[in-house]
Amino acid sequence: MYVWSKQLVIGLLVAFVILEGIFFFMTGGGEGSQLHVRTTQWITVNYILLVIWIFVWMFDQARVRGKNVWIWLLPYIICPLPTLVAFIILLQRRVG
Repeated sequence: MYVWSKQLVIGLLVAFVILEGIFFFMTGGGEGSQLHVRTTQWITVNYILLVIWIFVWMFDQARVRGKNVWIWLLPYIICPLPTLVAFIILLQRRVG
């Protein structure tokens, strides 16, 4: 758990936001999508399963540390990546 440095996590989050912005602006225009429906469905299913898997990991990490993970559920559903980053950073705080 302590292999995550704040600089690494923030850097990865910034890189993610930049890439999402690039992909968002590249999809403009009146042309049809280059993705097939089956590909889009496969990506969606994989993303949903990854989100569930990460929440199970969050539940396990919170249980081990005696924290409540259910307060993280709504923010995680709305915005998974920033919530995961905040969860990791808050769990790394030294207690005591």
